[in-house]
Amino acid sequence: MALKSVSAAPRLLRVALMAGVAALPMMTMPVLAQAPLAGSPHVTGQVSLADLAERVMPAVVNISAVTTSDTRGRTLPQLPQLGPDTPFGDLFEEFFNRRGRGGEQGQNQAPQQRRSQSAGSGFVIDPSGIVVTNNHVIGDANEITVIFNSGLRLKAEVVGKDTKVDLAVLRVKPDKPLESVKFGDSDKMRIGDPVMAIGNPFGLGGSVSSGIVSARNRDINQGPYDTYIQTDAAINKGNSGGPLFNMAGEVIGINTAILSPTGGSVGIGFAVPSSLAMNVVEQLREFGETRRGWLGVRIQSVDDATAEALNLGTARGALIAGIDDKGPAKPAGLEVGDVVVKFDGKEVKDSRDLPRIVAGTSVGKDVPVVVVRKGKEETKTVKLGRLEDGEKVQTAAASAKPEPAKPAVTSALGLELSAQSEELKKRYSIKDGTKGVVITKVDPNSNAADKRIQIGELIVEVGQEAVNSPEDVTKRLEALKKEGKKSALLLVSSAQGEVRFVAVTMD
Repeated sequence: MALKSVSAAPRLLRVALMAGVAALPMMTMPVLAQAPLAGSPHVTGQVSLADLAERVMPAVVNISAVTTSDTRGRTLPQLPQLGPDTPFGDLFEEFFNRRGRGGEQGQNQAPQQRRSQSAGSGFVIDPSGIVVTNNHVIGDANEITVIFNSGLRLKAEVVGKDTKVDLAVLRVKPDKPLESVKFGDSDKMRIGDPVMAIGNPFGLGGSVSSGIVSARNRDINQGPYDTYIQTDAAINKGNSGGPLFNMAGEVIGINTAILSPTGGSVGIGFAVPSSLAMNVVEQLREFGETRRGWLGVRIQSVDDATAEALNLGTARGALIAGIDDKGPAKPAGLEVGDVVVKFDGKEVKDSRDLPRIVAGTSVGKDVPVVVVRKGKEETKTVKLGRLEDGEKVQTAAASAKPEPAKPAVTSALGLELSAQSEELKKRYSIKDGTKGVVITKVDPNSNAADKRIQIGELIVEVGQEAVNSPEDVTKRLEALKKEGKKSALLLVSSAQGEVRFVAVTMD
């Protein structure tokens, strides 16, 4: 069962969430009691959504996106070179050139054009003509048309789009103010609350479906800020970009993806929550692009073993595994091994929370960051930078030279360890300036192997203290055992210098 986008031109998303799921038998649903549901006043089992649908339908639109390209850039089959003296050479040359497939694709042939069309949904948020949809609905379209429930068709221009959250803002120029809808607060939605979806399924035109919030904060591995609302309201291909309403007629989500083996709804749909979308839409309207906060750290999750090694008590927060030398975190005093547990007053429950909170924080703002360092909480103040899409800042290579070559002298944690040498650097392609003790053997039955520590990687720190030789590793492990630690937190580096934290049990 694969995760699919829900535009009319289906787009297979990157991750398969389920596989080999057998079809479930149909079940008869019991009729709900007529009494209002707890926490949802005036909602009963036989509520009509007609009034709500009638009120918001005029603001929901269909979107037609046409992409036109020519075939000049196509790679054509390699043809044999036929000289003028070759039998039938003139005939073959004329045959291939007539079809634009000669050595130069036929000098006098006009390039052929290819048109592709997709359809999706959207909604008006400003009577002046501002429309929100998914970025994948419009893609790189040359021509976008917004089609209203009344039959009105207006050409649209792109105000801005964001691939990370899959949103786009369009502008149309109507003769008179348009019907519009407002964003609501998705954070107030609870599992079980009723919702209504409107869109353009399978290109049929405006269609209404209803259901409930099935889950919140879903991570479907589609981007760095995944926090989707899951709903069982029927969402199909073509619903992409359409609104998910609460019972007050407010947009609390933008329908984006479904989990389905066929491309049709099986009751598992996903919507970008308004709490995430509103800030993105506002930035796209104002700047034509996103302006996200940037902390300049690389993070990883905290599991139970890592939490025990760091004296965290329970697994929480985001563990800093790397710091950009040119980023805001370094001058603020953040360090590798710190665990961020609160950012700008917001609790960081796990590593997924931090990128989303940072991105939604204003560029240039002085932000208090609470970290746990060696078992104690500290507060640092960071002036946020701006995240540039696609920017990858290279960390300056360390100037210190590796220690002279030494033979492997010890084994620990199921690992055979050796100091760096020219021979080992060549064998494992270790980048110049990469520090640490080289791992030359891994016991396949060890906890280290279970944690995917590999031959050719390097141990940079043990228990948040740097190690430069196998003897340093063993001494540090003995010290941790005397402290009563059951796990050792290792900072492990790849041969190219990319580091990560790994908690390994000490037997």
